[in-house]
Amino acid sequence: MLFNSFRFLVFFPTVVLFYYLLPSKWKKFFLLLASYVFYMSWHAGYALLILASTCVTWLCGMALARIRERSPDPAACRRGMNAAMTVSLLINLGILFYFKYFNFTGELLYGVLNGLGLRTEWTARDILLPVGISFYTFQAIGYTVDVYRGDTPAERNFAEYALFVSFFPQLVAGPIERSGHLLQELHRPAKFDWENIRDGFLLMLWGYFLKLVIADRAAVIVDAVYAAPGEFPASLLVLATALFALQIYCDFAGYSTIAMGAAKILGISLMDNFNAPYLSLTVAEFWRKWHISLTSWFRDYLYIPLGGSRRGKTRKMRNILIVFLVSGLWHGADLSFVIWGGLNGLYQVVGELLAPLRTRLRAKLHIPETSRIRRVISCVLTFQLVDFAWIFFRADSLENAFAVIRCMAAGSRGIMTEQTLLSCGLDRGNLLLLLLSVILLLLADFCKKRGLVIRERICRKPPWIRVLIVGISLYLLLLFGRWGPEFNASGFIYFQF
Repeated sequence: MLFNSFRFLVFFPTVVLFYYLLPSKWKKFFLLLASYVFYMSWHAGYALLILASTCVTWLCGMALARIRERSPDPAACRRGMNAAMTVSLLINLGILFYFKYFNFTGELLYGVLNGLGLRTEWTARDILLPVGISFYTFQAIGYTVDVYRGDTPAERNFAEYALFVSFFPQLVAGPIERSGHLLQELHRPAKFDWENIRDGFLLMLWGYFLKLVIADRAAVIVDAVYAAPGEFPASLLVLATALFALQIYCDFAGYSTIAMGAAKILGISLMDNFNAPYLSLTVAEFWRKWHISLTSWFRDYLYIPLGGSRRGKTRKMRNILIVFLVSGLWHGADLSFVIWGGLNGLYQVVGELLAPLRTRLRAKLHIPETSRIRRVISCVLTFQLVDFAWIFFRADSLENAFAVIRCMAAGSRGIMTEQTLLSCGLDRGNLLLLLLSVILLLLADFCKKRGLVIRERICRKPPWIRVLIVGISLYLLLLFGRWGPEFNASGFIYFQF
């Protein structure tokens, strides 16, 4: 059930209505039921997987708490807790491996063995990837690790824990919430609050704008160019790659913002997953502001356990590379994702190595750290590096990614003309609307970077101005959100992960 589908526009108001009409003791059970209905709308069998992950991690959490409480021997306590933690990791990662990486691993081994001259046969299995499996698996694993570390108490109420894992606004594409935050939000009694309704609705409007007005328009050009890179001039390939950076940002941030808004209407706060990432001055800063829930997850549950930056610069660089290679693999079972992750890790390693040289160069040229020109140049260079890496993320395969890069480097098929651009599927009106929307997005991100929350400014206006702003925004969204003779809801990119 897509957020931008008619089914969701019926489903969500119905959930909100019954949620606030029901007695308090039934609210969470109803929300849990609604979350499973939402998830089963893709495939009923998916519910068994999320239920299995929920049961395993809840039982392991209970086992960890009981072992800690009842074991008098510290060594025996540690062994028991390690065993419970191992069971949780093996089962959850095993489920994720089978559905997401089994065929990838088999094909990789098949290629290696045949490359060594060992004749083998391999037939890929027809495995349907459950939507959002990487998100809820990581959220459940994070809970177990938190209980193991003693950072959060084990949740003894199974229904509340099941809701933590399956809460429908953020279930299939995040943000990946932490147990210490979301469980506390779910524990609080939900009360009808007009401020939550208002804030949540404004968030959802902005999320729909990012998805329906910007991301889906940019996708038209991106899809056309990447489907046949050899048929377009290099300049259009560069533009399409920049538009993909815009598309994936607005698509994913749009989903996260709609999820935040939907949860807010239900009286639950979710973490903000994006913080104007394309205004970053370094790749490291970009990753602190992009997909914040996943980046912080890898930091806390992989980077720091590996040693973080505590054991010298060499170990720190190694750990960064490991984290980003794993992050690439998390995004997809394909070598192109691994290269994408590796590139982002390599950028940061090189940036770390060149930091002293950049400092000396700025001092010699008398360029202050706060120089506006330096910040603009750094921002542009950072975007170019991140944008180049996106090629491997967007391409259908590793071969397609290298084909795009070769066509860019060759500078073939002349220069980009208006007719060539229009041949990609958008007319002049839609191109102009896309440009104006991007300018609005940049203004909003500049405000966000400076700590100015436009939503809060709107809420402080007189009621008639608020109604006018919301009314105009809703009208423009309905007018420009989709176009064409038939409505066809476009899926969110991160649903495939």
